[in-house]
Amino acid sequence: MSENDEAILERLLADVRACTLCAEHLPLGPLPVVRGSISARIMILSQAPGTAVHKTGLSFNDPSGDRLRGWLNVDRDTFYDESRFAMLPMGFCYPGRFERGGDRPPRPECAPLWHERVRAAMPAVELHLVVGSYAINHYLPVKPKRSMTETVRAWRDFLPDYLPLPHPSWRTTAWERKNPWFMAEVVPELRARVHALL
Repeated sequence: MSENDEAILERLLADVRACTLCAEHLPLGPLPVVRGSISARIMILSQAPGTAVHKTGLSFNDPSGDRLRGWLNVDRDTFYDESRFAMLPMGFCYPGRFERGGDRPPRPECAPLWHERVRAAMPAVELHLVVGSYAINHYLPVKPKRSMTETVRAWRDFLPDYLPLPHPSWRTTAWERKNPWFMAEVVPELRARVHALL
């Protein structure tokens, strides 16, 4: 990896952060959130920013980030060290909420436009953490289609490149209780692989 490679990635990330392609659909306006560097060895492929992340521009800067960092057993400084962790959501901007409640899905324009180029510009990545159903459905398509739970339960099928995880929102508290194998089997493996790369 050369200084030229770093400059290419920096320009690409600047282009992502300046993107306004779907601005008309974003109730809070565009604020693309993406992180990473040429040396990052772990990439988090996630869903879309929530309102707390939109306000700060910092990925997973909310209670779901606290839960994810707990699963990884890493502190905030390590998690936000872009030389270690890259973060690439399926939708880069906060997509808004449904009238009946709950966030809208990630905007469909982001991944086809940016993901392949950003991932190609980060060649040091060895482990992709695929977080939540939108990222799982995009990156780990299985026929016949598995549910998110079935995909996470089959985590061994996707190693060593990918490790599927549920979205770490407050709703996952009940999911964890129903699926004790996640904390017993997946989280120890997750921590071992992440710490080996750190």
